[in-house]
Amino acid sequence: MFMSKLATLVCLLLLGEWGIGLPTGSVALAQTWQTPFERSQGQASATYAEAIAYYQRLAEAYPEVHIEEAGPTDIGRPLHAVVVSDGTSSNPADLRRAGNRILLILNGIHPGEPCGIDASMMLARDLVQQAELQPLLQRLAVVIVPVYNIGGALNRGDWARTNQVGPVAYGFRGNARNLDLNRDFIKADSRNARSFARLFHRWQPDLFIDTHTTNGADYPAVLTYIYTHPDKLPPALATYQQERLIPHMSAHMAEAGIPISPYVNVFGRTPDDGGMAAFLDLPRYASGYAALFQTLSVITEAHMLKPFSERVEATYHFLLGVAQHMNANHEALAAAIAAGKAEVRATERFAIHWETDRERVDSLLFHGYEGRYRPSAVTGQPRLYYDHSAPYQRNIPYYPYLKETTHSTRPVAYLIPQAYPELVERLQANAIQLRRLSQDTVLTVEVSYIDAWESRSRPYEGHFFHDKVTVRRDTQAIACYQGDWVAYTDQSGVAFLMHVLEPEAADSYFRWNFFDGILMRKEYYSAYVFEDEAAEMLAEDPVLRAAFAAEKARDSAFAASPWRQLTYLYEHSRHSEPTYTRYPVYRWWGSTALPLE
Repeated sequence: MFMSKLATLVCLLLLGEWGIGLPTGSVALAQTWQTPFERSQGQASATYAEAIAYYQRLAEAYPEVHIEEAGPTDIGRPLHAVVVSDGTSSNPADLRRAGNRILLILNGIHPGEPCGIDASMMLARDLVQQAELQPLLQRLAVVIVPVYNIGGALNRGDWARTNQVGPVAYGFRGNARNLDLNRDFIKADSRNARSFARLFHRWQPDLFIDTHTTNGADYPAVLTYIYTHPDKLPPALATYQQERLIPHMSAHMAEAGIPISPYVNVFGRTPDDGGMAAFLDLPRYASGYAALFQTLSVITEAHMLKPFSERVEATYHFLLGVAQHMNANHEALAAAIAAGKAEVRATERFAIHWETDRERVDSLLFHGYEGRYRPSAVTGQPRLYYDHSAPYQRNIPYYPYLKETTHSTRPVAYLIPQAYPELVERLQANAIQLRRLSQDTVLTVEVSYIDAWESRSRPYEGHFFHDKVTVRRDTQAIACYQGDWVAYTDQSGVAFLMHVLEPEAADSYFRWNFFDGILMRKEYYSAYVFEDEAAEMLAEDPVLRAAFAAEKARDSAFAASPWRQLTYLYEHSRHSEPTYTRYPVYRWWGSTALPLE
């Protein structure tokens, strides 16, 4: 078992040792480079200003450390990236040419969950100060985002995380616009997300870690984890993750004496009440977003009820274990990623929506505490508590599989009207290659009509998100104009394109309300005028007359509603506007060359 080391930090420093596997050496050097977390004996987390200042000091003292600004954020402060490498270069292209693998660590997306902020500061220091760790940088560059949600980090206090033990002060989940940035990677409403996208594509990381602290059940594990679901990865990467990365990390954390578990995502009130399911990390989340570009991704979730010192320790060891794995397996990892990218680029049929497969169940040996009930002192009703005097190890149902609910076949290209610059900006931030039409032209394209959707009754992250989207396809000749955009799908970002431009995809731009203008008619009819034309239509068109009669026979409410009947005929008349519910991004299947700039 691992020890609670921070309580004895001062004594250990006198021996020139650090309690969480941190650097050995002189007491003076150790004290010089103590982080705010260490100086507080594991009670405090670094502020945003302290974290940036610490990295700047490291960069001034060690050529292996470089800190740069990576773009603006909503609070007006720059997003920083810290590069820890062998010191020969801080340029991603140079480092890749030299055979380095790239590890990207994102901290403080929820600044109330700051374990990664403090763990990464110590990791960066140790990589350049500890002789036994310096060889890791021979085949590895570590890129650290010290604090992603800077606005939330500056909104600091001790009140927001109701269920969390320590630290003494921390940031807030919402950013400067009160957005949860871990729902913003696709819609990219924040400047943070758009800056991160450019940073991500500049570095093209091989592996990505997003650090968090849990909410939810109580159990012995200090840290839980979410790897990208293998059903959402190309085969080469899924195999590498399941057969190499996960076994290594399980062994590494066991050797460190730190209890871990798959993320506790329960069906009932407790883990053994109905079992657990693997978390579905949709592209709105950091890890789901990264997976669209064939980057292996993992979310760490340190347990909220464990002491802050233990949570930081566990996060530190996880980050270190991933770095060690990447260095030791740099050739195999590079080969798996290259194969995965090739597999995706050759894919024609893409799954774009999934759900947990409740028909396929495994068994998971789970270490838990018995969930019991006693009368509430507040309500008088039974309340749940976890009995720490009754730990258990029990096989519980575990649902690790997904089933595809929607798929789409990729077209040759998507045609995007220039009327949607906010969409184009997001595509360009994600390194999508776009061309423009050089002249007005009429093209035969596949169009999609939004046949059904349900908008949420309350806003979700600033949007009235659309659920239960269904489409129908049609082939039409559409006028396209000089300056309209063309996105060919034969490019490395094809999975991203499919997931944002196919309206039925789980996190499509349509679902996030980028195209709500098409969901409202711009012209309509006056019933007392249209009645006569509707009667003429029925008299002159036997096919329409038969369909109209069949609809009345099928639906009694329709038969009883003059408005619904007239609307039905209006929608089948020459007056019905073709742009109503017509999705304005067109699928092009042509084999001839388009007129391009």
